[in-house]
Amino acid sequence: MAAARRYDPERRQRIIDAAIRVVGRAGIAGLSHRSVAAEADVPLGSTTYHFKTLDDLLVAALRQTNEGFAKVVREHRDCLADPGCDLAAELARMNGDWLGSDRAGVELEYELYLAALRRPALRAVAAEWCGEVTELIARRTDPRTARALVALLDGICLQVLLTGAEYDEEYARDALDRVIGASGQGLIRTTDPG
Repeated sequence: MAAARRYDPERRQRIIDAAIRVVGRAGIAGLSHRSVAAEADVPLGSTTYHFKTLDDLLVAALRQTNEGFAKVVREHRDCLADPGCDLAAELARMNGDWLGSDRAGVELEYELYLAALRRPALRAVAAEWCGEVTELIARRTDPRTARALVALLDGICLQVLLTGAEYDEEYARDALDRVIGASGQGLIRTTDPG
C-alpha cells in the first residue's frame, strides 16, 4: 500500500524562504536544490516539483525580496504625489530609511537583482522592480525624469553597498534635486526632438 501524501500547503513558500536564507548565507553560488531542501527540511523532490530549475527558484526568491524599496515608495505614494512635497528630500529620506532598516536584506535584494546580469530568466523580474518604482515617481514627474531618478537612487545604493560607506542623505537629496531641476530647465529631454 502506498503511503498517503502529506498535505502541506505552505511547502512552496517554505522552499522560497529557505532559498532566500541560503543565498543570504552562501550567495547564489551556494544555491542548489539540495541545499534548499536541507534548509527547508523537505525532501529533495519537493524543490524540483515546485521549481523545475534553479532559475525558477531564483525568480520566486527575487520576486519576494524585490519588495524592499518599491514597498517603501508605495507606502509614501500620497506624499510623493503631493506637489507641496519636496520630492528630492522625500526620495533621499526613503532611500536612507530603506538602506538603514535591514542591511543584510538590502544586500540580498541587490545580489538577486544583479544576478539578472548572468541569468536572463531574472531580467523580467528586475525590470518589474524598476518599472514599478519609476511609475510611482512618474506621477510627480515625467517618465524620463522618473527613470533618471530611479537610476540615480540605484547607483547611490550600489555605491553604499559596495564601498561600505555610510549613506549620505544630504548628498542624495542634492543629486536628486539636480536631476529634478535639470528636467524642469529642459536639460533632460522629456520628449524626443522632432
